Amino acid sequence: MNLCMALGRVCWAWVFSAWVWSACAQSPATTVSMIFVGDLMLAETPGQLIARGVDPLRHVAPLLREADVRIANLETVVARSGQAVPNKIYTFRAHPRVLPVLKRHFDAVSLANNHTGDFGRVALTEMLSLLHEAGLPWFGDGLDLARAHRPLIIERKGVRIALLGYNEFFPRSFEADHDRAGVAWSDDERVVRDIRLARTHDRADVVIPFMHWGVEYEPLASERQRRLARRMIDAGADVVIGTHPHVTQEIETYRGKPIFYSLGNFVFDGFTRTEENTGWMLRLQVDRSGVRQWGVHVVRIDHQGSPQHRPAMDFSAEMTR
Repeated sequence: MNLCMALGRVCWAWVFSAWVWSACAQSPATTVSMIFVGDLMLAETPGQLIARGVDPLRHVAPLLREADVRIANLETVVARSGQAVPNKIYTFRAHPRVLPVLKRHFDAVSLANNHTGDFGRVALTEMLSLLHEAGLPWFGDGLDLARAHRPLIIERKGVRIALLGYNEFFPRSFEADHDRAGVAWSDDERVVRDIRLARTHDRADVVIPFMHWGVEYEPLASERQRRLARRMIDAGADVVIGTHPHVTQEIETYRGKPIFYSLGNFVFDGFTRTEENTGWMLRLQVDRSGVRQWGVHVVRIDHQGSPQHRPAMDFSAEMTR
């Protein structure tokens, strides 16, 4: 009897240990590292570098490789077709040869910005087809309104991450419609609805809106940005990340969740001021409860549009809950 009882205790101990191990393996302590970068423009000089076999991201490639998930704002249409939109000052179109470079360094791209429609809907549709063929996921754009607003779900280490992209910089003619390809426009009510659906319908643990917003060259976020960022967090977003102003903007914490109003430029030529040639590589550590830590790798962009890390300028923070 004593032997049986002893064996029983051993069996129960083994079962309990296995349960604890399983629970720990699925606990929120499992973290996923993510890197977000700002405006990535692969036409003009960066595109010429790629045509010559030079990778404009070569200097920061080791940092990108360290992350589990890497996301960029692709601020150019990638296509051979189309005609430049009339009366638009800057229009960017990159050759499809840039796609292997993108695929090498990034796991997904946001297309929600004011340049993916620069060469019309024919070029935009071609880009979506090319990205699909290359196996490079995207979000914030689609063949119709529903698909443009659909989150991209990325799962790593048991953590489901929903990525949503929105543009609110004109021309609004780039916006998707029910039967027309285009970007997801940043309409407040629709954004709030999308965030809530990402939680309930898509069962996301972490929801991240990636915004294209703000006033160009302004170092501080506008009241519009602040109001919408807080509303997104109230709706269930875990962090809000922005691009477009071509300079970095401030970082804020609201209800214990970080807001990065602008990451600045990342790969871009044609700028002269230091502020315009400074960008942030945002590193997040997330688990199923949200953002645990964040850090910023500061880069300086050279005259060819290539970023180079400046480690002495890096900074970071740990979230308190």
